[in-house]
Amino acid sequence: MHYGLSMFCTEYSITTPSLAMEMEQRGYESLWLPEHTHIPLYHATPYPGGIDLPKEYYHVIDPFVGLAAAAQATKNLKLATGICLVAQRDPIHLAKTISTLDQLSNGRFIFGVGNGWNHEEMENHGVSPAVRSKLLAERISVLKKIWTEEKIEFRGEFHNYEPFACWPKPVQTPHPPIVVGGGMPHGARRAITYGNGWLPFDAQIGSIEEEVKKFRDMADGEGRNPNDLPISLVVSTRDRCKLELYRECGIHRVVFLVQTANRDVVLSELDEISELMNSIV
Repeated sequence: MHYGLSMFCTEYSITTPSLAMEMEQRGYESLWLPEHTHIPLYHATPYPGGIDLPKEYYHVIDPFVGLAAAAQATKNLKLATGICLVAQRDPIHLAKTISTLDQLSNGRFIFGVGNGWNHEEMENHGVSPAVRSKLLAERISVLKKIWTEEKIEFRGEFHNYEPFACWPKPVQTPHPPIVVGGGMPHGARRAITYGNGWLPFDAQIGSIEEEVKKFRDMADGEGRNPNDLPISLVVSTRDRCKLELYRECGIHRVVFLVQTANRDVVLSELDEISELMNSIV
């Protein structure tokens, strides 16, 4: 089982290059950066956490710029969006950004994607929340064509492109792994439809044994090999027994949520988690 970290990096937190270097030295596998372009001050959409929206949501840096800086400070650490709000980004621009990052990192990028939850944020990008799932799916199709074809042409519900060319292509072939966020059943179904893995939060699932079996059965029913769809679980827990259970259930990767804080506080938390990681053999 691999171990990663997810953190809202801001101008007042530890920097992404410093965080990435410290993670690599401690044996972490991946860094996952979330995305919010902005937060509308008057929003009716409830925060999924069930409390007031934490201030770091307003201050979080752009994930791709942060990951590019982290790429230059490390050699082996995988670099991931956790998650990218694809419906809020132009697909041609996004394709080039990801290919460039995969080139700069020598093939270490993981493309975590999701629908998003803040309706007002989407609407400010000209996206109707009602169609965001279909828009995400279509844009994934556009991205795959740009990454894998020399002459790109596309006809869809939301995008119509006459033939064009776009380089660079990603280092990874056919493209960086697409890991789809969201709970059961909708997020799981999207992961099976166009993803290379599933990324739920531990709070979004019930019994881990039942959810893993359900996901694998869903994948098999859709003609996908469950072994081609590894599960990455985002967790807030520091419970060793739970982590051992996740490993026994076949969870591929655990991504620990880390607080937004300065260098000393974050490194202390990294050490605490590292000790826990090393105790699980």
